[in-house]
Amino acid sequence: MAAEIQTGASHAAVPAAALPDVTIVANDIGPVGGMERQLTDLIVGLRGLGHRVTVIARTCELPEGVDVDFHRVLGPGRPFVLAHTWFLLAGTLLTRFRRRGILQANGAVVFNRADIAAVHYCHQVGPANPSRSSRLFHTHAKLASVLKRRGEGPTYRLNDPAVFVGVSEGVAEEMREHHPRFADRVVAIHNGVDTTAFAPGVHAGRARAERAKLEIAPDALTVAFVGSEWGRKGLEPVLRALVDAPDWTLLVVGNGDRYRYDGLARELGVAARVRFLGVRSDVAVVYELADAFVLPSSYETFSIVTFEAAASGLPVLATPVSGVRELVRDGENGYLITPEAAVIAERLNRLAADAGLRAQLGAAAREAALGYDSTRMVRRYHELYVRLAAEGRVRGGVRR
Repeated sequence: MAAEIQTGASHAAVPAAALPDVTIVANDIGPVGGMERQLTDLIVGLRGLGHRVTVIARTCELPEGVDVDFHRVLGPGRPFVLAHTWFLLAGTLLTRFRRRGILQANGAVVFNRADIAAVHYCHQVGPANPSRSSRLFHTHAKLASVLKRRGEGPTYRLNDPAVFVGVSEGVAEEMREHHPRFADRVVAIHNGVDTTAFAPGVHAGRARAERAKLEIAPDALTVAFVGSEWGRKGLEPVLRALVDAPDWTLLVVGNGDRYRYDGLARELGVAARVRFLGVRSDVAVVYELADAFVLPSSYETFSIVTFEAAASGLPVLATPVSGVRELVRDGENGYLITPEAAVIAERLNRLAADAGLRAQLGAAAREAALGYDSTRMVRRYHELYVRLAAEGRVRGGVRR
């Protein structure tokens, strides 16, 4: 089937009246979180093209004026073990009665027969991710990991989608390897980044105000680290790198074990050069006030924050995980690194010593990110929807 599904092929414009309706099922949609922001861009883009969109989710926060038919799945958002199980049951029931047109399930989140499964994370590969270092959080993370791994295959078999969409080539390969029965249905449609919102200079005024608020000198160099699950994302080696990279102040955006990492920063003597900013919906402002971006993550499926940083014109220092290795050309638009403090410090010092190099790498990063603009992602999903509908391969039928 994969050979028959050519999602990037051009096609004649489709009249709005003939566009298939689309139902998107996901846990959460909004401005915080990589998958959540990607789905926001997808929905906004689909509405712009004329698709009618139904959203079934626990939360849905879209830009003002974006009209969708939203059906809320009432239930807890945490802990994951409870929230996931509840959503599987309640979301399945709500989807049964509210779906309309093509059904796209984002991950193994409902039992309904779907037309498309968008895979943002292959749980047969991804590690357990405790958000805190306590035994309770580790136990919960292990239980959650078992639930995800054991439930992923059976849920996908019940969904029986016509197409699985991996959000990067890496995720598509993981699906083919770990779910071989679906291998011929897997395609890759890269996540996209809003290269208009994430662009150099767009938020310059707010960035200056933020820098003053954070008491960072106008000429001080800042490096941004964006992401939760700080253990997997590699915050510790970044903090240790600051010891040997004295010109840099670190901006940490996201949620994690603040007590532990704040203590580590104090122990290393770098606390005065670290700002913990928490979860931010205006992360573009943080990129604007930064001079570089670092993410020594051990596992990613696409790493939307890396693409956002690149689109914002920042030199990128990141490990060659899925998505990143498709974006970063070592020494040309950033550096591929290992999660080792010495390696990170050496690259930061190289950038600190040469403003021209920072500008050169940042401009090249911006140019590379333009190839992953969210409008391209939206167009490819649109083409897939239209093609499946035209070929009569919509499995869920149309419910009105």
